[in-house]
Amino acid sequence: MAIRDWPAEERPREKLLQRGATALSDAELLAIFLRTGLPGMSAVELARSLLADFGSLKALMQAPLPRFCEGKGLGMAKYVQLQAVMELSQRCLQQSLQHEAVFTEPSLVKRYLSQQLHHESREVFQVLYLDNQHRLLKSEPLFYGTIDASPVYPRVVVQQALKYNAAALILAHNHPSGVAEPSRADRSITSRIQQALQLVDIRVLDHLVVGDGEVVSFAERGWI
Repeated sequence: MAIRDWPAEERPREKLLQRGATALSDAELLAIFLRTGLPGMSAVELARSLLADFGSLKALMQAPLPRFCEGKGLGMAKYVQLQAVMELSQRCLQQSLQHEAVFTEPSLVKRYLSQQLHHESREVFQVLYLDNQHRLLKSEPLFYGTIDASPVYPRVVVQQALKYNAAALILAHNHPSGVAEPSRADRSITSRIQQALQLVDIRVLDHLVVGDGEVVSFAERGWI
């Protein structure tokens, strides 16, 4: 049965309009993005097939171009559209953080950093530089690799914070394993960065560790 013949409350587009995007399953959201199915297969059925093929929505969205184009009903045009949608979402969140005090919207900060970091296959250490009203001045990755194996220099963090005239920082990094629980090394480097920034009167407001579907906050744990 074609989607247009489904009951209105079960059609993905109508369901989104009535109940909001969060009410839709991964397959239903993907079906809206695909717009059409294939002969003998509705858009929702095609979406379910693609999710089974790639293993998850995350794997599909992070697939490199050659692998993405192997999927049924996909191609370069869909890849370009998907990348554009993801970038638009990130820019929208970044602009929101530039106009709002970030600690009034902690969920927004988590969403932004999750979008920035959760897809990375290597560990990325990122810093959010904030003004004296805790609005975002700049967000940039500083170090790559792992905190254990790759150097994270507090002096570089201090130099960049002074460069952007920041009054406060939020530190963040991802765990490619998907487990967001902070390590001993995570806590140690946070303490060292805090001590270095205290000398120039710049506060560390939080350190967020991004995993697969979870973000752990040092501030919420009472560690900062």
